[in-house]
Amino acid sequence: MRSVFSFAVKLIKSRGAHGSVSAQRLGGEMCKELKTKVLRLLPPTSNGPSVHQGSQTDAAEILSCTVKALKEGHVVAVPTDTIYGLACLAQNSEAIRKTYDVKGRNGHKPLAICVGEIEDIYKYCKVTVKTALLGDLLPGPVTLVFERSDVLNTDLNPFTSLVGVRIPDHAFMRRLCQMCGEPLALTSANISSHTSTVAVHEFQELWPKLAVVVDGGPIGGESRLGSTVVDLSVLNKYRIIRPGCALSSTVDVLEHKYGLSEDPGEA
Repeated sequence: MRSVFSFAVKLIKSRGAHGSVSAQRLGGEMCKELKTKVLRLLPPTSNGPSVHQGSQTDAAEILSCTVKALKEGHVVAVPTDTIYGLACLAQNSEAIRKTYDVKGRNGHKPLAICVGEIEDIYKYCKVTVKTALLGDLLPGPVTLVFERSDVLNTDLNPFTSLVGVRIPDHAFMRRLCQMCGEPLALTSANISSHTSTVAVHEFQELWPKLAVVVDGGPIGGESRLGSTVVDLSVLNKYRIIRPGCALSSTVDVLEHKYGLSEDPGEA
């Protein structure tokens, strides 16, 4: 069982139009439009459990605050196991529109969904592979693409019958999905076509458009590649859509353990 995170909450609220806004150290920034809440997420120390008193209350407060914002139709920023992401409820059409607006994203570029458990994938996708294969790749830095089920919001990626699904290897994100009880739409926390972000200050220009920013600290590594995206919608085939950060290990599982062959896709 993964170590339980401890959390410390820093609520940063907007100031009047005359206030001078200056970027300071973590948690010291101010947002001007939405009353943005910046919630600082602290993992346990390497030499033992956190010594913070009341850490369970803090954890519940952060999760509850983020769930409330999502349920109210807002867009939030969250850490994942690869890069920072923007999330909203996938079943909320207006929230999806807001997510595209925040990023300045082309409306014909798809959003992935994020769920908390492998069994959730079967609700929203038409799965073509063994459950054991899903368990070998997820949770992890991989997005699996399947045919979408009829349960999924038709306003999410209406231009394609496919949908990518993630279960990040990140305790906070998995618990957030579980508490929401429905999938999150997930995309990178950056202006469209800009570099992916691995720390919250790197997308500070987006903060005023977000209800909550969960600061999980710097995300490990320097790749910024995001998840490996693989299409598994064709039986016994796979097609790499984006190499991402876990290409070799993903291909190894698909080919050598489960005997899938690569589909070259469109020429």
